[in-house]
Amino acid sequence: MNPIRKTLAWTALAIGTLTAAQGCIPVIVGGTGAAVAMATDRRSSGTYVEDEGIEWKASNRINERLGDKVHVNATSFNRKLLLTGEAFNEASREEAGRIAAAVENVKEVVNDLRIAPTSTLSARGNDSYISSKVKARFVDQKDFRIQQVKVTTEAGTVFLMGLVTEKEGNAATEVARTTNGVQKVVRVFEYISEDEARRLDNITGSSTK
Repeated sequence: MNPIRKTLAWTALAIGTLTAAQGCIPVIVGGTGAAVAMATDRRSSGTYVEDEGIEWKASNRINERLGDKVHVNATSFNRKLLLTGEAFNEASREEAGRIAAAVENVKEVVNDLRIAPTSTLSARGNDSYISSKVKARFVDQKDFRIQQVKVTTEAGTVFLMGLVTEKEGNAATEVARTTNGVQKVVRVFEYISEDEARRLDNITGSSTK
């Protein structure tokens, strides 16, 4: 692993652990898993932390403004913010998008909120289960690494985010598409060239080669 990334990872771990110990909320970065994920991610460490903050801010601001008019899941990758869930009507859907776009550091909003009743707890549990199955199948893939693709599931639809090459994106899509329970796959990838992927992987030490 690149020495600078390694140092940042351990710093993030220390900060997260200290924050958790002091009872501060939200804990943006905490635990060994988060530190390792940051160190092997193609995003810069600063962008990784920004994405965590974007998700928290967007969710809270939308909930504060719209309350039970929406049920929103905010997922950010490389400052591209994906909104999934349900909205009471088109007006609340559009308002949620505007609130999200105003969050600091957001460069793009993908508003995939559906006009539908709020999902049940059992439906959300099933979506989480689908995401876990997709991620489990990602582990042994040779064309991409699991930390390169972020998975979100809503109403059986799997959303894939990440900094990936076309080959990696196609491979991840095929795995998700053929996972039991998945009804649809939506790509929210940011595509990069093979050369750029190698450059980023040399920095993070996460190359699949």
